[in-house]
Amino acid sequence: MFPFMCTRRAALSLSLLPALQAADKPHYQIAVTNNTRGGWEKDFWLASRESREVGYHHVETFFSYLKDDIDKPADVLARARQIGVSILTVSNSAPMEMHFEDPKKRQQILDEHTKLARFVRQLGGKHLKINSGPRRPTGTTNEDLRHIAETFNQLGKRTAAEGILLAPHAHMWSQFENQHEIDSVMSHTDPKTVAFVLDTGHTTMAGIDPVALAFKLNHRVVEYHLKDTKPETYAGAKTRLDRPGDMMANPPFFPLGSGGVDFPSLKKHLDNIAWKGWLTTELDTSPQRPPKESAAISLRYLKETLKIDG
Repeated sequence: MFPFMCTRRAALSLSLLPALQAADKPHYQIAVTNNTRGGWEKDFWLASRESREVGYHHVETFFSYLKDDIDKPADVLARARQIGVSILTVSNSAPMEMHFEDPKKRQQILDEHTKLARFVRQLGGKHLKINSGPRRPTGTTNEDLRHIAETFNQLGKRTAAEGILLAPHAHMWSQFENQHEIDSVMSHTDPKTVAFVLDTGHTTMAGIDPVALAFKLNHRVVEYHLKDTKPETYAGAKTRLDRPGDMMANPPFFPLGSGGVDFPSLKKHLDNIAWKGWLTTELDTSPQRPPKESAAISLRYLKETLKIDG
């Protein structure tokens, strides 16, 4: 399975080797997840129009926004094309079953997520990004992790049959959150059918250096969710953040360039390994300005500071 005993420094030297891919140049595609609270959380199509207005051509959303249209992919595609965007993936969300750690829920999970993967394919997507269910106060046990890995493996086979790569997302306050959980699940799943979505904000707040995790996972990452954090959390928060009672009043995530994530080093690593995939800006909340303006700040950072034009 996938090797994990690799430091950031050691991986840097490895990343300088020619990439074992068809081409030796990176290829980045830029997108935005547009469910940001503060103005976008209620209307996916309004959010998509405003995303396009500030320069995004690709958007990502959640099942809850399109659940009434899952049997009408042609209608969704027509509306997206009218706005001028494509939908790169549709993440799972309530009311879907997401307790991957519970084997009693496995069949329902497999059935619901296979249907969602088919919908993503019909929209032109290539991977299914998934979150796990809410975290128990007692956390995630090793038995839970075995169940999660087994469900991911079974689901990965199913989505592969639909032409879709399964891509779990480690998320604060979920059953799949921290370094131990990522290492365990990724080392017990098949890299041919189970990829990873690396969220720079959530990994940082879980105490992980997102750049080090990028070195560790390399091409197994199919998509980056890009959000920044406070400067004092640089290279991984020193203490785990409990979920804020009010994410609008006390946001943990910010537009790119806020100082908590070393994006230039991440970009350098991705260039070195000729990585290809999605760079998706994302904010859970935007209390200081409309979501459209926050999304524009992050897009300018990608284009002007990191010199990415995808």
